[in-house]
Amino acid sequence: MSSDARRDASDDASPDASGGSSAGFTAGSADGVAAGSAVGSTAGVTVAELDTSATLRAGYKPMRYGSWYVAEHRIRTMKAYLQTIVATSIGNPLLYLIGLGAGLASLIDQNISAGGGTSVGYLTFIAPALVATAAVTVASEECTYPILMGFKWNPTFFAINAAPITGAQIVNGLVISILARILPTVGIYYVFVVLFGAVPSGWGVVTILTATLTGMAVGFVIMAYTATITDDKGQIAMIMRFGITPMFLFSGTFFPLSQLPIFLQPIGWISPLWHGTELGRVISYGAIEPVWLTVIHVVYLVALCAWGWRSTQRTVIRRLNK
Repeated sequence: MSSDARRDASDDASPDASGGSSAGFTAGSADGVAAGSAVGSTAGVTVAELDTSATLRAGYKPMRYGSWYVAEHRIRTMKAYLQTIVATSIGNPLLYLIGLGAGLASLIDQNISAGGGTSVGYLTFIAPALVATAAVTVASEECTYPILMGFKWNPTFFAINAAPITGAQIVNGLVISILARILPTVGIYYVFVVLFGAVPSGWGVVTILTATLTGMAVGFVIMAYTATITDDKGQIAMIMRFGITPMFLFSGTFFPLSQLPIFLQPIGWISPLWHGTELGRVISYGAIEPVWLTVIHVVYLVALCAWGWRSTQRTVIRRLNK
């Protein structure tokens, strides 16, 4: 075959070969792109599912343990005034017990009736009241300014609520932190009372629990009110001055409630501190009273705790959801 014929044959064949090659490449590319798109699409769905799963897992712990996270936050915040906490936890019982035990008690030459023909010394009589008073003092501190701060001065409650933590969990966390502050304070106070010989019964250690219950009863009621405050106009100072202080004086703490005029005694009957103090005296040195009255003490304190706790939750949830 001549060179011209071979050239013509080559030219005739080249378009087909080229076309076949192009067609094969195009088909292969299309299949590759389609396969790549399918893989990419599948990978994209998988990543999205993983991201969603990780997000759900990340939100699960706050939803379940949110109350404990809030409590941890509050307890860490207490480090800012840890020195004050330690000083008052040790200094207050020393000052009160020395002043009342070594001072005022030395001037009282008569014992206080414990019922049933028995009597106890003055320091033994006031010891349960002092322990309960310590719990009330701590609770009134932790249930006022920290609540107002969380809404107004340093609105951390709104920031916490932005996470998967509810208003109810915020209140629960505050309750845990308050309990964590009351129990050590009352425990230290009780140790000093024992060292001063003012607890004749081994059951006296239970007064740590009754005093804590008393403090929470007072504190939660105050907290329920504090949660409603939107503008600070000195309401908390008024609570301390016209609520807490008179309660110390008219709750049978330093003298039997029966020594008050009859028209003032109802102040003591409605006072959680009186109920907590009387309950502590029954446990500490066996003060005699009707069983139904002891039951009333417990029920009254528990009812105040439950009402204050739940009322605070409703208020906090409503304010955070505005």
